Amino acid sequence: MGRTVTVATCALNQWALDFEGNLERILKSIEIAKEKGARYRLGPELEICGYGCSDHYYESDILLHSFQVLAKLLESPGIQDIICDIGMPIMHRNVRYNCRVIFLNKKILLIRPKIALANSGNYREMRWFTPWNRLRHVEEYFLPRMIQEITAQESVPFGDAVLATLDTCIGTEICEELWIPTSPHIEMGIDGVEIFTNSSASHHVLRKADTRVELVNSATAKNGGIYVLANQKGCDGDRLYYDGCAMISMNGATVAQGRQFSLDDIEVLVATLDLEDVRSYRAEISSRNLAASKVTPYPRIKVNFALSNSDDICTPTNEPIQWKYHSPEEEISLGPACWLWDYLRCSKQGGFFLPLSGGVDSSSAACIVYSMCLQICYAVKNGNQTVLDDVRRIVNDEMYIPKEAQELCGRLLTTCYMASENSSQDTYDRAKSLAEEIGSYHININIDGAVKAILGIFSTVMRRSPQYQVHGGSTRENLALQNLQARIRMVIGYLFAQLCLWTRGMPGGLLVLGTANVDERRSQQSQLKERATKIFSACQLSHKRKEHFGPLLCNIKRCLSVP
Repeated sequence: MGRTVTVATCALNQWALDFEGNLERILKSIEIAKEKGARYRLGPELEICGYGCSDHYYESDILLHSFQVLAKLLESPGIQDIICDIGMPIMHRNVRYNCRVIFLNKKILLIRPKIALANSGNYREMRWFTPWNRLRHVEEYFLPRMIQEITAQESVPFGDAVLATLDTCIGTEICEELWIPTSPHIEMGIDGVEIFTNSSASHHVLRKADTRVELVNSATAKNGGIYVLANQKGCDGDRLYYDGCAMISMNGATVAQGRQFSLDDIEVLVATLDLEDVRSYRAEISSRNLAASKVTPYPRIKVNFALSNSDDICTPTNEPIQWKYHSPEEEISLGPACWLWDYLRCSKQGGFFLPLSGGVDSSSAACIVYSMCLQICYAVKNGNQTVLDDVRRIVNDEMYIPKEAQELCGRLLTTCYMASENSSQDTYDRAKSLAEEIGSYHININIDGAVKAILGIFSTVMRRSPQYQVHGGSTRENLALQNLQARIRMVIGYLFAQLCLWTRGMPGGLLVLGTANVDERRSQQSQLKERATKIFSACQLSHKRKEHFGPLLCNIKRCLSVP
């Protein structure tokens, strides 16, 4: 019983430079948040333009189009009486910043630039943006005329500040700022900020969700408060997969958990929490109160708006929950499958082409595509119209409804066994058996003719014929002959990928899935067998489709038994 606030966070599948689609998803998420009673809505990092724009950030058009989208958001009649926190790039005094634009009722309250940029591993934000280094400092930002005409504001605050509403104080972090040793939420919390928000574009790495959850919960465990985290989801057109996992935490405990792997483009997470619980929690931490008495205050932007209602005495609040983690094997089976689906539906192609050798790597890739098909069928069964529309477009059938993963796999995946004189009957049987179990459209070809033709050209010119090591050749000859077969398989693979659907009277081409033979040495077989068993057992459990993955797992085990 006390002063309750309802806040919303999102996991959105935003695509780089898809301004119209991104706008549509942002508007829908705000609409859902309002329907659920939220008075503050947080979205993922750079959600207007998409996170993975790379060197397009250098183009002035991306700034222009981002403001055009912002103008449409400000003008939208459906997003009044809710504070909206939107991500976009902004240039201030000829310097480009990664920013949050926070607005309410056609008025921009604050533009908050990112302070700590992600610039290691897969991230290169310092290439396109500059961090805001003037802590607790606010300047005037003069708005473009298209925005001035809507907001009737000539300039707005730009910098490191917090929002002071009628009932609480809200502070902003952006992605990387949660991960650094001197996270802003520490000083903001000591200065009386009660709600922390973090908009992220955090990609999927095995067990990274565990670390992210621990960081969020620990942010409020020592200092008290409410922490709201939004994240990008999907592949964004790049090689990374952003895994969602939006969450809300209070006083060190998770109170709302979003899905980590989902084909839904829009997920909105809402929680109702009591500010008095934050204040009571903090009152007992004497060390925090001592630090608060001498903290350097943040600039406060006064907002004549309350996140709570005056008649909220009996409003029920969210209770702490136990975070439900995926096992590493489930992450392997689900994450890449979601990435494949995202990439396929936006590539406008008709499916995948996979050279299936009967070995561990290509067999695992085939099973991940099958896992993708399982997720598609699951999403359609649960009423995801977007997934259904995309499937119908890909298979070129407006009436099609996927019901069984094997049948869908036959439409989306073409597997090909490329035999040579060095191939064994065992690998042929394994590839054929796996293709039958997952339902892929399977073809068999022999590449000996192509190999002999190229060797003939070499022998005619050089007047010598290389031999395999087992036939008396050197290591150099042996490697060259192995590379020749691999390169021929690649060329043939791309040819078939482009024309397979054409021969079947279907439009489009196929995306080639490449697999590298990096793990198929005999000395690693026992370790690989244990790993594959866990992965595909997890896959069957996560989808609850034991009838499919039982025989599939047996075949994977056979694939791991290299003769």
